[in-house]
Amino acid sequence: MTGHWDLDPSHTRIGFSTRHAMISRIRGAFNEVSGWADIAEDVADSSATVIMQAGSVDTRNTGRDQHLCSEDFFNIGEFPEISFVSSAIDEVDENSYVVTGDLTIKDVTKSVSVPLELLGIDSDPFGNLRAGLEGSRRIDRRDWGMEWNTPLDSGGVLVGEKITLEFEMSLIKETKTAAEAEED
Repeated sequence: MTGHWDLDPSHTRIGFSTRHAMISRIRGAFNEVSGWADIAEDVADSSATVIMQAGSVDTRNTGRDQHLCSEDFFNIGEFPEISFVSSAIDEVDENSYVVTGDLTIKDVTKSVSVPLELLGIDSDPFGNLRAGLEGSRRIDRRDWGMEWNTPLDSGGVLVGEKITLEFEMSLIKETKTAAEAEED
């Protein structure tokens, strides 16, 4: 598993879900994601970065997506990217990891720990070595300055404050030719 791995955006979903009107669940994802992981022999020396283009948010509702891009939520005019940069990666069990890092949304950065399960490593039909990882983590959107809401007559609110972040990632290991390795 050691080496440099690039996130495969066409086989990766970085998404979220929350309650809507306190009775249903809304799901969304970011259609433009990038990232990488540098995995060291000692996993504790590894690092990872994931970047999402906030304006690529997709909840299958254009009006809602536009509202999420506004100053009430992501404010993409001023803060076009959402990023997660690891500060620690811990192997907690076989194929189970906790990645702790700084999640930056708008101008707020907070430490978040995300449990991830390594689903497997295998070669695809094109000769790429792939790794699959999945995990999720609940956060409170208000911690990142996203306070907007509308009260309901029933006493609840329109948009849930707890957000479940969802990670379904496919990474491809970087391979170098012998000549490229010598240049390093």
